[in-house]
Parts: sequence; C-alpha cells; structure tokens
Amino acid sequence: MLEQMGAAAKAASYKLALLSSREKNSVLEKIADYLEAQSQEILLANEQDLLEARRNGLSEAMLDRLALTPARLKGIADDVRQVCNLADPVGQVIDGGLLDSGLRLERRRVPLGVIGVIYEARPNVTVDVASLCLKTGNAAILRGGKETWRTNAATVKVIQQALEECGLPAGAVQAIESPDRALVNEMLRMDKYIDMLIPRGGAGLHKLCREQSTIPVITGGIGVCHIVVDDSAEIEPALKIIVNAKTQRPSTCNTVETLLVHQGIASAFLPALSKQMAESGVTLHADASALALLQGGPASVVPVKVEQYDDEFLSLDLNVKVIADLDDAIAHIREHGTQHSDAILTRTLRNADRFVNEVDSSAVYVNASTRFTDGAQFGLGAEVAVSTQKLHARGPMGLEALTTYKWIGFGDDTIRA
Repeated sequence: MLEQMGAAAKAASYKLALLSSREKNSVLEKIADYLEAQSQEILLANEQDLLEARRNGLSEAMLDRLALTPARLKGIADDVRQVCNLADPVGQVIDGGLLDSGLRLERRRVPLGVIGVIYEARPNVTVDVASLCLKTGNAAILRGGKETWRTNAATVKVIQQALEECGLPAGAVQAIESPDRALVNEMLRMDKYIDMLIPRGGAGLHKLCREQSTIPVITGGIGVCHIVVDDSAEIEPALKIIVNAKTQRPSTCNTVETLLVHQGIASAFLPALSKQMAESGVTLHADASALALLQGGPASVVPVKVEQYDDEFLSLDLNVKVIADLDDAIAHIREHGTQHSDAILTRTLRNADRFVNEVDSSAVYVNASTRFTDGAQFGLGAEVAVSTQKLHARGPMGLEALTTYKWIGFGDDTIRA
C-alpha cells in the first residue's frame, strides 16, 4: 500500500513543481471553500473520534488537541486563505552573479518534492501541512494519530476532491488511514519517495524517527518552555504574561511549563502569583524555596518532582523554582529545556541581552509570552512544524522551510579552462 502511495506522491510532485502561484492559490481557495461547505462531514467524523478517545481514557489535554468545533474549522479554512496571500518562494533567486569564466550562476528556490509528516491528535495539522506543501509545490503523505483517523480521512477526502476539480492528481495529498504502527516503521524507510520527514508528537516518536529513518528528519514540537522572572520585573505585567503563556491554550507546545523566579523578588512575587494562579485554576509544583512562600496561599501547590522539570504538562500545571541569579536560570534552561521557546521578564537591558545571547532556543522572548511561537503569529501563515534543531530549518516552519534550492548555470557555449 505504501509503495503505491509513495509512487503516486512522487509523480504528483513533478506536476506540482510546475504550477504557477496563481494555479496553486486557486487550489487552496477551493480547499478552503470546501472545508466550510462540507464541514458537517468533517465535524461528524471528529465527534466519532472524540467518543472513542473518551472511551479509551485520553486526557483532557489530548481531547482538546483532538477536538474540532465549527469555529476551529472555520479558523483552519481561513488559515488556508491566509497562505494564498503569502509570497510564493518557489522560483525566487536567492543570489548569483557572473563568474570569471563567463558562466552566469544563480541559486533558485525549488520544492523539496514529497514531505512525510507523522503526527498525533491534531486534526488541524492535516490542513496546515497540505496547504503549505501545495503552496510550495510539494506532495504530502500524512500519517495522523489513531485517535484522529476518521477526522483526517474526511479532511483529506475534501482536499483530494478540490485537487481533482482543479485538474491535479489526488496523490498530491494522501493520508495513511490504518492505525497499524508497522506502517510507521515502513514509512521511515521510504527514502525512494519521501524527501523530508517531520514527526510531530512526543519524545518517543522523535526518538524512533531519528534512530530508524533513512529519510532526513526535522524534529521539534516538544516544548519544555521557561519564563524567567528577574529581580527587576514588574509584578502586574509579569503576571499578565504568565497567565497568557500558561492558560490561553495549555495543550500546545509553546505553553510555559516552568517559572524561574529570582530570589530577590520571590517574597513579593510568589504570593501574588498564588492569587493569580488560583483564579486561573493552575496547580503549582514548587521547589523547596518556592513552596515555603506559596504554602498558605490560595493556589493549589505541591512539591515538584525532579523529573517534572523535563516533562511537558500540557495542562494547567506549572513548575515554580526560585533561582539565585541569571546564571542559575540559564544553567537550568540548558539542562532541562528543549530549545523551543524561552522568555525573560525584566526591566534590565543587560539581563535581556544576556538572556537573548546565552539561551540557545529556536525562539527567545523579552517581556513577551512564549505563546507567540507559531507560524501564523510570526507572519508565516500556517506552520508545518516548530523545529528545535538547526538544520535546515529552525523555529516555526513556514513556506521557505519547505523549499530547497538548485544551482543554475547559464553559459554561452562556455567550457571550463
């Protein structure tokens, strides 16, 4: 089955690479319209997935990731339309010039070819990946989690209908619907057809892909994100940022998981934090120093377990640790962070500069929420993933991250001397 899918995707990628921006946008507009026009079928499939997920005891965080609503589906369709408005990077000349030999050389952006994406309970990923791949002339093979197979199948059916009505092969966007995990292992070795593989899931999936794949892998999306509150921070603005970073949508990878509070502000800041977190329904997991200042406050507080510094809660839980100074904070982030998104709340320019220069994460913030690490928020349109590695893309991966380049030499019967 996968051999046939791979061959169909590779054949489709050759046709997609030749499309103009206008032709690609036409397909995307039709996909967005069809997602809304046929929303009932997709939402019904999602309801069935949610029922089964609840029977299987999935956590509230996972159920939130899985759930589609009419508003979320409209937002997904609008994201596709936003991709239409973005500049098409394919064909862009990056650089070049005339060589001494007389050869005129240029480096031009081209599609990667076929993108494989393995992801878990995030039905919006299906459309995000498909739209970005189509905009950049790439075919896509998608393997969503078993929790969302009905939703993904219904969504891909709509996308394929739009493709065929625009005269393009349905093989341009395909989904592996079977939940058989053996198919994942088979997919990891499809280097004959798939040019780049992106896993979007837990640490176990990333480890499997890194170790078993014969295809180049882009890893990311695991967000053990930190916010440092230094001793110059202003309490009210800091609390506003922390509430946003923790509670706006706790199940996302750019949600803050650990708060590092400078000892010079802890006695004033932590009681205020307790009051705010109680109102927001957040449970605090505190180290010994923080626990002494938080106990007796209105927020639910428990002692932190050391292993929790390395985990994503993806829920209304927050680690709190008192740190001696900025060196202590940076050392903690280097040991426990995942190079996703980290922030400092400060009114000291020197501390801000040090944090930006010394924290080696794909996104670093000064006096801002970590929740901004997102393709749409960065003006990239919908994202295919957030890369926490350094080759070939880093941070939210938009259109340019789905292209490579080729060198093109123009001669006048030119030969090498």
